[in-house]
Amino acid sequence: MKKYIVFGLIGLVILFLISSMPYEQQTIIPELKTLLSDKPLYDFLSKFEFTYWGRTISVETRGYYYFVEFLIRKAFHVIGYGIIGLLIYLLYRKLKLKLAIIYAIVTTFSIACLDELRQTFVSGRTGVFDDVLLDTLGAITFIIGLKLLFVIKELLFSRHKKSSI
Repeated sequence: MKKYIVFGLIGLVILFLISSMPYEQQTIIPELKTLLSDKPLYDFLSKFEFTYWGRTISVETRGYYYFVEFLIRKAFHVIGYGIIGLLIYLLYRKLKLKLAIIYAIVTTFSIACLDELRQTFVSGRTGVFDDVLLDTLGAITFIIGLKLLFVIKELLFSRHKKSSI
């Protein structure tokens, strides 16, 4: 149980540090211009468009590199909070809470809300509820994914056990 708490706290500290940085310190546009100078997948990515914070985000409206950065940043929301949600779920499961999945999702949602609220106090940052939804989606996806792995493992183990009898 201690390892879930330790890893969860490490994740929250990393989250706090990253979300405390102004956008100018976080941007990866210069690196993308170097790494993706040939603009790979330009035609493919040009087919996509998102509405985010009341603005249209696409290659056409924001430019190739900004659009790629947007996708990467949002993927990190899903993955980062997916991991945090998973660790919280594993902790609650270890504590034998009957509704560990629900509690983990609600806890992750609450952490995401607090983080977005806190970002409104960081220069050059905004708190956006769309990010809270992405964060919660990440937690739900990772938790359900792990739960499915547990079910598959149990099915395979019980099938193997029956066939060896």
